Amino acid sequence: MSAPPEPTDADADADAPPIRERAAVRVRLVGTAALAGAFVAAVWLAATLVVGDFAGSVETTFALGSLAFGFGLLGWSGAVALGRGIESMQTHLDTGTGWTERDARRAMARILGFGLGVMLGATAVGSSVSVFVAAVI
Repeated sequence: MSAPPEPTDADADADAPPIRERAAVRVRLVGTAALAGAFVAAVWLAATLVVGDFAGSVETTFALGSLAFGFGLLGWSGAVALGRGIESMQTHLDTGTGWTERDARRAMARILGFGLGVMLGATAVGSSVSVFVAAVI
């Protein structure tokens, strides 16, 4: 008696959704997090424009955004590289945590997108305020 044949890449491609649908899901996943990050950065910088050192706040906000972006990028690559091994280990040890490579990649993509949005928001708000101040003076 022989084992059933292993599924091939052609079988997996036949079951996969179209490329546009997959791309739309990924863009929405990262895009919504980026918009949230840009909104948070804009609100934070608007508040510091009124009460504090604006130039320092822009630099600090950008640095915190780049920290989140880097953490998300590192975590995403780690989930891609080690995800199947961790899933196999958890199955073997019967931990029942429910951790999956897919969920880890999605979480890290959201963190990455949020950090990107904070960086872009800090850049946009800082630049526009600088241009406005230069035009007024």
